Amino acid sequence: MPSEITYTDEKQPLSPEIPVEDGPRLTRLESALLAWLQQYPGKCLSRESLLQNVWGYREGVKSRTLDVHIRRLRFKLGPLGRKRIKTFFRDGYCWYPDT
Repeated sequence: MPSEITYTDEKQPLSPEIPVEDGPRLTRLESALLAWLQQYPGKCLSRESLLQNVWGYREGVKSRTLDVHIRRLRFKLGPLGRKRIKTFFRDGYCWYPDT
């Protein structure tokens, strides 16, 4: 199992919670999104809070970029990503570490 995630131009330690074969190539925003979700396991994080904290958007901004990044993150993490990143319709997203 790899010990780091490879970004486009740098490497970061791979979280021990994410055992992924061959290590996914995550962008900086995908990695920041994953880290933010993992900071609050089991807690639904609102779309607005994720857009503000990961992308730096101001309050009230509507964007589909979060949905696209969640979809890409789930794909790159494989079955683990699909099991652990849950969508709460009109509320946000949640990371479940033990599902």
